[in-house]
Amino acid sequence: MTDRAALLGRIVKAYDIRALVEEVDTDLLRALGAAAAVELAGGSGRFVLGRDMRASSAAWADALADGVTSQGIDVIDIGLASTDQLSFASGSLEAAGAMITASHNPPTYNGIKLCRPGAVPVAIDTGLGAIRDRLLGGGLPPPGGPVTRTGRRIERDLLPAFAAHVRSFIDADRLTAIRVAVDAGNGMAGLVWPAVVDGLPIVTEALYFELDGTFPHHPANPLDPANLADLRAVVTAGGHALGLAFDGDADRVFAVDETGRPVASSLVGAAVAERLLARHPGETVLHNLICSRVVAETIRAAGGTPLRTRVGHSFIKQRMAETDAVFAVEHSGHYYFRDNFRADSGLIAALVLLEVVSDAGAPLSEVLAPYDRYPSSGERNLAVDDPAATLARVQRGIADRALAVDHEDGLTVEVPGGWFNLRPSNTEPVVRLNVEGDDHAAMTAIVEEVLALAAGRPEP
Repeated sequence: MTDRAALLGRIVKAYDIRALVEEVDTDLLRALGAAAAVELAGGSGRFVLGRDMRASSAAWADALADGVTSQGIDVIDIGLASTDQLSFASGSLEAAGAMITASHNPPTYNGIKLCRPGAVPVAIDTGLGAIRDRLLGGGLPPPGGPVTRTGRRIERDLLPAFAAHVRSFIDADRLTAIRVAVDAGNGMAGLVWPAVVDGLPIVTEALYFELDGTFPHHPANPLDPANLADLRAVVTAGGHALGLAFDGDADRVFAVDETGRPVASSLVGAAVAERLLARHPGETVLHNLICSRVVAETIRAAGGTPLRTRVGHSFIKQRMAETDAVFAVEHSGHYYFRDNFRADSGLIAALVLLEVVSDAGAPLSEVLAPYDRYPSSGERNLAVDDPAATLARVQRGIADRALAVDHEDGLTVEVPGGWFNLRPSNTEPVVRLNVEGDDHAAMTAIVEEVLALAAGRPEP
């Protein structure tokens, strides 16, 4: 195997390209740009490019743009942007796109998220694998070949249009004054959030809005509760209806209530789904199979049709296209909107949640209390040598108690008192366990039983 093949095998992931900055040189980035242009741009002749605030992102964008324009494709450079802003640009301009970001990863990393025209996602089996193979197999026009012109690089500021688009998901005239603390984590929310809420009666206490790809205060990964400590301290000091935390590229959002308690994404998703179904009666809403039962129950109670899907944005966006679903929620802080080109947007979800809280005239804990019915374990990673054997062992061990079993994404089993999902990671030698129970005791018992079976120990 050549060095390039080995490198591409490591950095081309299931949904994006992600690498240590030192691993990727300018020549490879140019080649990636050329291959992405040939594979994704099609007849549009345009390719949208955005980047985050990492120290390496500007240079990565320059090299990728050189590769795209070498294939006669024009680059529309929107500059510093959130990932959902890049999706908006791709959808509104009907152009393929690339976002230079490593999301929540440490500053030593960078990456590339790609999409086809219309913000259609690109995963390993829908374009990323083909781009990798073009680089390895010479699937690019040779110098002096069919490319007859060099594309142009055109700078364009789409932030005002994107901000107006995000605001279109709420009734701004009904919004009343609300105080919120927002932790941008020195990521792209620090640029985009002020534009989105400009002119709205939202008073923001800003934490770490300075763009800084070294993340001097804490990692831009709000999925880790440790990174919510500063936000929780500000919120519990009083005067805020809730707190919001964004990841580095601002496509995911997490909430804490006015007491500083982190809120499960399923509860936010249920509240947002109910609000959207009030505006789109009878529509379909998707939820991934790790979401709380309360999501499907809320959708049905609101007159909608819940549909369960696998984890992962490419699966969800495909199912949204097939079903014309108005909304979709993932447990990991991703929220997808049909009228946002079926792309996910933490900013839209945050604004709809603020509208719900504003209408209720109550703090977030009171707003979400009706949805907070089932204790959950949160996601736990279990290091295993053989994920498939682990899942099979757990299924055998639980067979006499299983009320329902499916294999749509790993192993999902309904048992007396709750359910669990155990699925292999796409990127690590681990299986991920999620458990929900009718009460805390039932949830804890299911966790202990599954952990014992996964480890090959007899149940205590």
